Amino acid sequence: MNNTATGSQLHPAAVLYPQGSRRAAIPCVDHYAGSEKFMRKALVLQAEATSATFDITLDCEDGATVGDEAAHATRIAELLMSSENKFGRVGVRIHDVTNPAWLADLETLVGDAGSRIAFITVPKTRNASDVQRVLRALRHEEARCNLHRPIPLHVLVETHGALRDAWAIAGMDGVASLDFGLMDFVSEHQGAIPASAMRSPGQFDHPLLRRAKCEIVAAAIAHDVVPTHNVCTDFANADAVYADAKRAREEFGFLRMWSIHPAQIEPILRAMRPAMNEIGEASELLAAAQDANWGPIQANGRLHDRASYRYYWNLLQRAQTLGCNLPDTARKRFFEN
Repeated sequence: MNNTATGSQLHPAAVLYPQGSRRAAIPCVDHYAGSEKFMRKALVLQAEATSATFDITLDCEDGATVGDEAAHATRIAELLMSSENKFGRVGVRIHDVTNPAWLADLETLVGDAGSRIAFITVPKTRNASDVQRVLRALRHEEARCNLHRPIPLHVLVETHGALRDAWAIAGMDGVASLDFGLMDFVSEHQGAIPASAMRSPGQFDHPLLRRAKCEIVAAAIAHDVVPTHNVCTDFANADAVYADAKRAREEFGFLRMWSIHPAQIEPILRAMRPAMNEIGEASELLAAAQDANWGPIQANGRLHDRASYRYYWNLLQRAQTLGCNLPDTARKRFFEN
């Protein structure tokens, strides 16, 4: 992308976000797979696309049977390094820091496949100190293996302490996503939240869960980190998956969502994408603003300036990341060198 100018016209990134952003432009679906059968199936599905329209997380935690942790991590490293990892958009969930296997997971994965890991997800963090511990260990392994890039860390927020420390966690250098773990979070309340809140509509309507989701999104967005929503357990109902993803995106501000079944990927993608009329409006408005050298303009009876331009530029970037069809004018002006 040209970040300085299009012809003699300043590019929106240079004007609207001159300091840049550390928020990664990553797919809005994070698809989980644990067993070798489902991991290979997920990799095939991802490779069938022309680009990585969704991420995959290979699961060392729930995917590994007790006593098979080391062999499972080795199998995952082999898959990461194989030709099946076509786009390099495959991450791994390791064990939590209270499990003896977590550090061995890191040593195996970074040592055997560090160059091909898109991100590492750490579950059941109890506080910011847990996250700092994992980050230190991760950076140590990267240095030991002579990796030339830091692997992003995704952090599951599913305990009282992690929610309390969400702002501190989101502000840590190296953290790229805050993921909400709904079912563990509900269980942490020891019956104070009913089981009905583990699914819709309770997961969106219960005050304690609304508070948790709002706090996670606020902390993530404030620190240029991606907020990731929990799964929809009704994986057989595409309409339910779409409705959950749509509500998570529009009502709470989540920019990404977990998938636990291949049938969930398309409904989540569809719900997270901006509507075509919004893309068209953003394209026209930003083109007019660029022609006015980013000064205030009037469009459809409304005044716009750089405050609203930032909103529409974010929308257009999100549309481009999600593979939406952009109008030729916007594509040529803003996304082609």
